[in-house]
Amino acid sequence: MDCGTSMVKYILFLFNTLCSICGILLIVFGTLLLNNIGDYHNLGDAVKAQQIPVGLIVFGSVVLLISFLGCCGAIRESYCMSMTYSVALLVLLIAQLVGVVYFWVDKQNFVNSMGKIVDKAWEERTSRADFMDALQVGFKCCGKSGPTDYLTSFALPPSTCCEKNDCSVPSNIYISGCKQKMMDFWSGKSEVIKFAGLVVVGIELVGFIFGCCLANNIRNYKRRATY
Repeated sequence: MDCGTSMVKYILFLFNTLCSICGILLIVFGTLLLNNIGDYHNLGDAVKAQQIPVGLIVFGSVVLLISFLGCCGAIRESYCMSMTYSVALLVLLIAQLVGVVYFWVDKQNFVNSMGKIVDKAWEERTSRADFMDALQVGFKCCGKSGPTDYLTSFALPPSTCCEKNDCSVPSNIYISGCKQKMMDFWSGKSEVIKFAGLVVVGIELVGFIFGCCLANNIRNYKRRATY
């Protein structure tokens, strides 16, 4: 193959390596978010809290698989694999862009639904305190709005409201409420998710262009070789 095609091949290989790294980072980031959420499977709106990290893990896995296909297509100089990679990347790119725009527009509703999770957990704490305890340990918070929520309910803050589960020292009690902590957490993470998604879209667009160029050059080279 000519020098230009060889250069495109190795550039595509490097781009797919970068995409693979991005896919791995998305999987790790999604796993960390899922771990932070805890077990809220019976809290109604809580399912929305798990959609984003699970979506990131699935999306990262798809990016990783497609990038692997692109690397193999470039190294093996396969027209079929390179074209399949380009089409798959285009579909993924469009789907991701739609998802980022939707999340951008619907951010506040999503953040508000995260606050409702804490409301529900607080209401059900008397029958099932483990949900509220998980929030308090995970976000280092106490009560829905603060430790005074327990006092107004004629109860003392539980050990999960305190640093190292030691409430004997007043300074160990978390003063922040879990509802605001939860909403602030997802508000900040949503910005990271949006801009990270746009960066990945940009990388995928470059990979798509180079994939099409490589597939076209491979097809032309094989045609000339048959003459």
